[in-house]
Amino acid sequence: MSERRVGTILAAAGALLTSAGAVMYVFPGPGFPVLAIGLAVLVTGLVMAAAGHLH
Repeated sequence: MSERRVGTILAAAGALLTSAGAVMYVFPGPGFPVLAIGLAVLVTGLVMAAAGHLH
């Protein structure tokens, strides 16, 4: 699997986690930790996709 493809999958998963964390931040649940993890995964995925695009 190429680095760009892994980055795209990570970015999609990060967006989903970030959205879920934002919803859980308003409603009962562990909103802030999920939001922080989602943002970290999203940024990692975007960086990997950009690096794969450059090569």
